[in-house]
Amino acid sequence: MTKATTAPIEPSATIADRIFDQLRQAIVEGSIPAGSKISEPVLAARYGISRGPLREALRRLESIKLVERRANVGARVIQLNSDQLLEIYDVREALEGMAARIAAERMPDEAIDEIKRLLAQHRGEIARDDWQTYFQEEGDLDFHFRIVQGGGNQRLFDILCNDLYHLARMYRCQFGMRSERARDALKEHELIVDAIAARDGELAEWLMRRHIRASREAIARRLVPQTGR
Repeated sequence: MTKATTAPIEPSATIADRIFDQLRQAIVEGSIPAGSKISEPVLAARYGISRGPLREALRRLESIKLVERRANVGARVIQLNSDQLLEIYDVREALEGMAARIAAERMPDEAIDEIKRLLAQHRGEIARDDWQTYFQEEGDLDFHFRIVQGGGNQRLFDILCNDLYHLARMYRCQFGMRSERARDALKEHELIVDAIAARDGELAEWLMRRHIRASREAIARRLVPQTGR
């Protein structure tokens, strides 16, 4: 007689990790809209989980600035105004420029080759969309993430890839990925990697700062109709 088997119980920490990832993606992609109120009972029912792991996931979302909690209001998805969004690009320009310089000094050759292969993949994807859209998947499939990661500076990684990365992605997704800068942005990425491969940290930093500044200017132009209402 065989014993009945039961499905293993998923540890609460693992559940919190899974829900954190799912909620982060939902917020970044806009299926949970910016500014919307977070209802724990609704989310617990939607994802079929208890409140404990959900609260842990929400605390982690607060720590990466995607959720904010206010007295007498509760938790809401972050909603940046135009000035706050542009401030993120100001900070990114300085810090990602530094990250590119550090990458030129420290990134292993194998990691540089991987980024070149990633950009070749991006080129094919943009070409298929008639050079109108430059969408990068999260994490290792994102050019900027890989540059910061490749430099090996943990403090810089925490600031850029935890504090600012998901906020920047959230607004890139919600503005839409269609852009007149798709072709230019890819070429700028390629030039940055060439400078890193040549171990020219000064040039890599300058190119990255120019690249982020151009993105900021493009966002500012798109914000004009909204701020001018």
